[in-house]
Amino acid sequence: MTAETSQTLDRGLRVLKLLADTDHGLTVTELSNKLGVNRTVVYRLLATLEQHALVRRDLGGRARVGLGVLRLGRQVHPLVREAALPALRSLAEDIGATAHLTLVDGADALAVAVVEPTWTDYHVAYRAGFRHPLDRGAAGRAILSARQAGGLADPGFTLTHGELEAGASGAAAPLVGVTGIEGSVGVVMLADAVPERVGPRVVDAAREVADALR
Repeated sequence: MTAETSQTLDRGLRVLKLLADTDHGLTVTELSNKLGVNRTVVYRLLATLEQHALVRRDLGGRARVGLGVLRLGRQVHPLVREAALPALRSLAEDIGATAHLTLVDGADALAVAVVEPTWTDYHVAYRAGFRHPLDRGAAGRAILSARQAGGLADPGFTLTHGELEAGASGAAAPLVGVTGIEGSVGVVMLADAVPERVGPRVVDAAREVADALR
C-alpha cells in the first residue's frame, strides 16, 4: 500500500478476488483469516459490496460473487475487442482466412471479435456472438490446452477439422499471461488441412493480443 491508495478499497477488491476463486463461497471467518483482518472489518466490507450487488450471502452465511459483477463484465468485451482488432486484421490479411478472438463464457467458447480478409474470393462466414462448447473447435480446445498446462508452459497451437462446420479447418492459440481472461486467437478456413505456416502465425497473433491486454 502507498499513500495514494485506499486500504478499504484494496480489501474490498481482495474479497471479490477471493470469492471469484471459489465455487462454494467463503464464510466471514474464512475471509478474515485469508485477509488477515478481524471479522468486524469483513462484515463491513461484505455489507458494502452487497449494497452494490457485487456480493451475496446464502442462507448458510457463505459469501459469493453477486450478479452485479455481470453488469460490469458486459463492458469488458468491447474493450477487449478494440484491443484485439489490429492483430486480428493483420492475421486475417496475412493468412487469407477469417480471424477471431474467442473468450470463455461459462461452459462455452464465445467469439467476441471477428475479422474477415478483404482480398479472398471466398472465406468462412464467422460472426461475433457465435458460441460453441469448449471441447469442440480449435478455439475452445486451445483454451482447454492452456488450462491443462496451468500457465507453466506455452501450449502452442491447436488444429481441428470439421468439428464445427463441414469442410472447415481451424487453428487457434490461447491467450497466455492475461490476468482474469481466458481466451484464444484463431483462424477458420475452407480447407482439408491447415497450411504449415498458419499455426505459428496464430501463436504470434495470440501473443500480440495478450500484450495489448496487459
